[in-house]
Amino acid sequence: MRTVNSLPRRAVVTGSLVAGALISIAAGATSWAQSADPQDIAAGADIFHKKADCQICHGWAGDGRKMDSQAADGANLRETKLDRANVIMTIKCGRPPSEMPAFDKFAYSDGRCYGLKLSDLKASGVRLPDPSATLTAREIDAIADFLFAKVIGQGPMDHAKCVAYWGEDVEACGEFPK
Repeated sequence: MRTVNSLPRRAVVTGSLVAGALISIAAGATSWAQSADPQDIAAGADIFHKKADCQICHGWAGDGRKMDSQAADGANLRETKLDRANVIMTIKCGRPPSEMPAFDKFAYSDGRCYGLKLSDLKASGVRLPDPSATLTAREIDAIADFLFAKVIGQGPMDHAKCVAYWGEDVEACGEFPK
């Protein structure tokens, strides 16, 4: 049985393990992005920008330049070192005690997220923000496909990357010199 006093330490340890043990991306991300279905990548982009509203905190380019000054500061996903499995876990489970919400409807119902339940989070005083929407496992996979194809490991945004990101020279690309 967990105690209120041991949970914050466990949450910190879990967070450290999640962040520290997951720092492998470059080769794996590139090979996954090359094998991802273009339709899944497009669906993931749509979910990222619309249904899940990820750009509100992470910016439309995933570079951490949030779209709303009132929104939480999202991570610069272009520089993340998380591998695919851990990106998926972060989307599903959020990042307690940060402002990253859990998009899995059942995230803390049965211990699937970091071995914690909602009662554990509440007992420790940790509250995750509500997500803009809940996502299915397939939708979360599609976001990961999109992120690894167009954002993670792609370096800072420039005009050419912006055009490739959107598939055409859209107004947003005007902020980057040609």
